[in-house]
Amino acid sequence: MRPMLVDRFGRPVDGLRISVTNACNFACIYCHMEGAQPTGREEQMSPEEIGRIAKVASELGITKIKLTGGEPTVRPDIADVVASISAVEGIKDLSMTTNGSRLADLAYELADAGLMRVNVSLDTLDPDRFKFITGSDRLSDVLDGIEAALDAGLRPLKLNMVLLKGLNDREVWRLVDFARSKKAVLQVIELVRAPGVPEGVFERYHAPLKDLEAQLVLRAIRVVRRELQDRPKFFLPNGAEVELVGPVHNTAFCAKCRRLRLTANGKLKLCLMRPETLDLIGPLRAGASDEELKAIFRKAVAMREPFYKPAKGLYRL
Repeated sequence: MRPMLVDRFGRPVDGLRISVTNACNFACIYCHMEGAQPTGREEQMSPEEIGRIAKVASELGITKIKLTGGEPTVRPDIADVVASISAVEGIKDLSMTTNGSRLADLAYELADAGLMRVNVSLDTLDPDRFKFITGSDRLSDVLDGIEAALDAGLRPLKLNMVLLKGLNDREVWRLVDFARSKKAVLQVIELVRAPGVPEGVFERYHAPLKDLEAQLVLRAIRVVRRELQDRPKFFLPNGAEVELVGPVHNTAFCAKCRRLRLTANGKLKLCLMRPETLDLIGPLRAGASDEELKAIFRKAVAMREPFYKPAKGLYRL
């Protein structure tokens, strides 16, 4: 049995989010770049390097890897990246978060390489609103990509909708019906004030999830709470499934966090909301052994702490 990484707050770590590039073909107004602060001088990790990191992580008990960006599919070798991770024994869940714009061309190749499922960002079905939010007029490409992903067997497919006050907050039920029609899960995500989010975006567009949650509670025939970050998932009478991702001021969310992050330039990031990182790619390229790389993982886990945690007075923001 493989060992399990556990931080000093008793939180096991079995997931790793790997940003494979900082590049993106969209310009979403709320993008936080996975909390990274790119300088433009980074050399991205090769498929072989990512595969080795996945192997080291797997030997420490990490079983779930999600590829993120930027936009992962803008890498011309993204199928090679997927294959390098898929070949690692012990990885039980290999997924990708994508804007979906290139999935129509890549879904089958990614599935053949070993990708298991995708989360597709879809904040709106309105073309004009989509262009405002993403800086792109490629809504039709995204919708084609969703169809291709489903046809290629990248399931369960999740649609990620960031709730934005005054933009798409009146479109939630339309997205619920659309997701149901595709047998997809709709994840409604609370906008966060994370490092990298442009100034003023949170103040202008943040909408709490409490009103939507109250509506879902009334309509749902069943509610479960996922172990990952204590997320509530609602099963509606028409077959729709809706999951809420609400991290802001949420101590339960942080208390159940099971992830580390790896930035596109090879730094282990302890928390989306915190600046601390540990260099992993530097030692790897300098010839570090697997045991030395494992020690960096263990140090990162030992340094983790919840961003929102119970305390007297106000929580941190």
